[in-house]
Amino acid sequence: MASTALKQANAALPTLQESQTNALLTLLNLNNPVEPSSNPTQAAGKGAASLKVPTPSGPPVWKVLVLDQYTKDVLATVLRVQDLRDVGVTLHVQLHSNRPPLSDVPAVYFVSPTLANIRRIAQDLEKGLYESFHLNFVEPLPRALLEELAAAVARDGTGDFVEQVLDQYLSFIAPSPSLFSLLPPPNAAPASAPNAAAGPSAPSLPHSTYAVLNSPASTEQQIEEEIERVATGLFSVVVTMGHVPIIRAPRGNAAEMIAKRLEQKIRDAILSSARSHTTSLFAQDASGLSNLQRPLLLILDRNIDLVPMLSHGWTYQALASDCLEMKLNRVVVSQPQKRSYDLDSKDFFWAKNAANPFPQVAEEIDTELNRYKQDAAEITRSTGVSDMNDIAQMDLSANAAHLKTAITALPELTARKAVLDTHMNIATALLEEIKKRGLDELFSTEEAISKQSAQAILEFLRNPKADVHPTPVDKLRLVLVWYLSVPDNAISKDDIAELEKELKAAGADVAAFEYVRRTREISKMTAPSAMGGSLTPVPGSSTPGGELFKGFSALSNRLTDRLKDGGLENLISGVKNFLPANKLLPVTRLTEALMDPSAASNQSLQETDDYIFLDPRAPRNPNAGLGISGVGAPGGAGAGSGRARRMAFSEGIVFVVGGAGYVEYGNLEEWAKKTGKRVTYGGTEIVDPGGFVRVLESLGKASA
Repeated sequence: MASTALKQANAALPTLQESQTNALLTLLNLNNPVEPSSNPTQAAGKGAASLKVPTPSGPPVWKVLVLDQYTKDVLATVLRVQDLRDVGVTLHVQLHSNRPPLSDVPAVYFVSPTLANIRRIAQDLEKGLYESFHLNFVEPLPRALLEELAAAVARDGTGDFVEQVLDQYLSFIAPSPSLFSLLPPPNAAPASAPNAAAGPSAPSLPHSTYAVLNSPASTEQQIEEEIERVATGLFSVVVTMGHVPIIRAPRGNAAEMIAKRLEQKIRDAILSSARSHTTSLFAQDASGLSNLQRPLLLILDRNIDLVPMLSHGWTYQALASDCLEMKLNRVVVSQPQKRSYDLDSKDFFWAKNAANPFPQVAEEIDTELNRYKQDAAEITRSTGVSDMNDIAQMDLSANAAHLKTAITALPELTARKAVLDTHMNIATALLEEIKKRGLDELFSTEEAISKQSAQAILEFLRNPKADVHPTPVDKLRLVLVWYLSVPDNAISKDDIAELEKELKAAGADVAAFEYVRRTREISKMTAPSAMGGSLTPVPGSSTPGGELFKGFSALSNRLTDRLKDGGLENLISGVKNFLPANKLLPVTRLTEALMDPSAASNQSLQETDDYIFLDPRAPRNPNAGLGISGVGAPGGAGAGSGRARRMAFSEGIVFVVGGAGYVEYGNLEEWAKKTGKRVTYGGTEIVDPGGFVRVLESLGKASA
């Protein structure tokens, strides 16, 4: 009974993306709360994952929004221009641009707390550009900068213009309801800036926490600054979610340092609000059920498992991230001409199919197209109208009811068609990449990688199938996945020399391979198979050709025939039709051990029992238990206390220091769906496999 109530309460809680959207709309509404939308505009069938944008209460106050490059990324990921209009934003401009004065309009500033920004705001105040200034900082404004602003305002006598100065805890990007990444540091290129996603020839790489924490060139101060930045970003996520989590992290790496820093920030915030009798940042925890509903925050180090960052995915979102340029929910398709498409949770097809295997997505496009054609034909049959322009030619006296139907249904149908056209174009571009690079072969080889010998990998590199041309980076990724997945005794020095020779012949940069080898030798990085993650495909599903689910051939033929008729021109012919094997990747397996210990393996439990346990609400005394039900044993890290600290959670946040990837995200999401848990996954950055290889290459060259 209690667990059912808990599940219902859990389902009713807003997602991180919804919480961030609500906070942004409140900020844009001059920090007056917005009401949840009672009449969501999503059409039926668009899926529960669609984001419902709340509506502001009362008529909007027209205003100007002033952003910088970083806050623009935060807003653009969850709000569209129409959403800004709905809360009265008539104009949005960049802080560091020439702006005309609008002395009768209030301005909402939403910017990063940097010295350059503070000085520019002081200049705007001095010029009296706007009627009033509502200053919002994406993360807490340091005292030194606040004093700088106060001094400038006092010097210029512009205090009357300033209506509000508020810290907003929003320094993260939430591209999906259960996915997030932190903002890059102010001195790095933001994700939406030109060249941020440039190719291998780019002179500079986007900011990478993994590179900072693992490079021999990093100074102690740089590492310290990075840990502080990540802890501050995570604090924003925790505040936006509104609940104080129980924090767990492995010992002895950056994850532990960030966990302790974050715990201190949460403790300080709770103590500060208690002393000053102000509203707590964690107001939601004031309810009586808060202790039972408290989420887990698991902070992990990227080195715990590099394989999913390098492996070839087979789901729609993993392929889009791997094959196309994908940043902040915008996908760029280069062929036949360069076009960009926005994919977000308002896109019903993306919300429903992002995590599905590619052949299934192709079939869904076909199904949705047929449904669209039937709906369009039905409107044409009943009203004689097939286009909004035809409404003028209708006999209004005879067709008043039909006219209403047509006016209501046609805009929704047009929007649906636009979404399906978008996904048709993306799926076609992905298919070309799959066929050209042989991604289906690479995926099926990597699915059963622990069974592959060095000779089998060499054979794959030397003799790809006809008309299949894996890129040098594809070959390098396959070798890295194999190297990280097989036990030490299965690798000889001769094998490594042969593989390196083959990679060099293919034109690959082996610096990444050298770096991974050195790292494995130093830390004995354990492979997923050694960590208890089953890497075996579903029994009876593999054939000597490596094709999984051979029983799917009938489905493949049927799908091919239907797609010919549906206009996708033979979308899946020649591409193997299989589903990913049912396995838990290491990060998912560790999450299971901490959130659902009764279902986890003993090996996983033994590993996670030693993780640090931090409860920011508990007294400082280590003997005072967990601060929940008094469970716990004195002594901190002993086996007894580890076992006693096993508890089930219905909600969790999994954060990877060093980068998150779509293959891992898909695996974690699938586990959460099966078990009814609610898991939000994030990382310091969301990195595509090619980008992660470039990070490893830069580290390989730095440590050479």
